[in-house]
Amino acid sequence: MTLFEKLRCLFTFGQGVALPLPELSSDTTPAQLFELWFDDAKKAGILLPEAMSVSSCNSDGQPSSRMVLLKDYDNDGFVFFTNYTSRKSQELSENNKVALLFHWNVLQRQIRIEGTVEKVSVQESADYFHSRDRGSQVGAWASKQSQKLKYDNELKEQMSHYQEKYSEGEVPHPEFWGGWRIKPHAIEFWQGRANRLHDRLCFEKDGNKWLNYKLNP
Repeated sequence: MTLFEKLRCLFTFGQGVALPLPELSSDTTPAQLFELWFDDAKKAGILLPEAMSVSSCNSDGQPSSRMVLLKDYDNDGFVFFTNYTSRKSQELSENNKVALLFHWNVLQRQIRIEGTVEKVSVQESADYFHSRDRGSQVGAWASKQSQKLKYDNELKEQMSHYQEKYSEGEVPHPEFWGGWRIKPHAIEFWQGRANRLHDRLCFEKDGNKWLNYKLNP
């Protein structure tokens, strides 16, 4: 974060309590409001505003959460990329119900998202994979994500192996690496207010339409 961004972050701290909620029409979608709030988070100088918590649940009902980076979003949902053999991918394969959380403390805002997941196309995964820096591409091959290391230098040795193997030409897209798209059916926009009388604006999908309402804080 640059000095300017740090200063902007300091000066905007807590400004969220004074921010009005947008006027909604009958055809307002949560994707439109998300884009507005996401732009506000970027303008506020927040470091990695695209960071989000992904919560999954395995077949035994045990939930787990971790932070990942949002890489794309549209009316169809929210996309992140990972190793398909990782713990989160295994859990998402077993149970496709998922929850996301964006938390932007500077703006006293959070967005809660519930939905189901599906894999993005192989082509979409390959396109994003090849947009990453070369070190990250090689690292995807080297890391057996979420598996136990057999010894301390195993990952370093694997990285050296694949750096040599793919020292020339394009690093191929591994079939075990790709994207997940979260298709939401419920989204809550939470805006902090004085006296803890927070605004909670909710969208709930009803067929092809989005209904919106407010909740008590």
